[in-house]
Amino acid sequence: MRIITGTARGKRLITVPGSDVVRPTPERVKEGLFSAIQFDIEGRRILDLFAGSGQLGLEALSRGADSATFVDSSDASINVLKQNVKNTGFDNNSRIVKSDFASFCATSNDTFDIAFVDPPYGAGLFEQAIEKCIPLMSDYGMIFCEHPTDIKLPEIIGSYKLSRSYRYGKVAVELYRKG
Repeated sequence: MRIITGTARGKRLITVPGSDVVRPTPERVKEGLFSAIQFDIEGRRILDLFAGSGQLGLEALSRGADSATFVDSSDASINVLKQNVKNTGFDNNSRIVKSDFASFCATSNDTFDIAFVDPPYGAGLFEQAIEKCIPLMSDYGMIFCEHPTDIKLPEIIGSYKLSRSYRYGKVAVELYRKG
């Protein structure tokens, strides 16, 4: 894994070793996702929920996002996140929170412009995770949810409506915006 473009272009990222739970976003998916939102990133506040290695939030920072909050409940992921944030030089723009997604969303007073929601595929948390992060989103916020193509997400979740769908082999990314 590497940062594709921006100020940290080419920087290598490490992943959680020997874990079947953490599944890094494939490079092709990341490239497609960021091509779709390339003009919407600069100056934005990012939420990387179920952050894992932090590659989505770090890519956004490299492309000019103002800040990124990385949330993960795994000690191994938090350790990898800290190393990746340091190696990419985004210490001042990053906040790493060790918490499960529901607790973080219930207690956070932050507001975000873009959220990346990528829960473990077998956990069945897609709709719930999107629903929980909606109150944290700005008025023009975007929520991206990565999931397997055999899972069908609803058109409407809370006050957010499915805006775009992207397919990359066996991986889908859904973009939700305020309806």
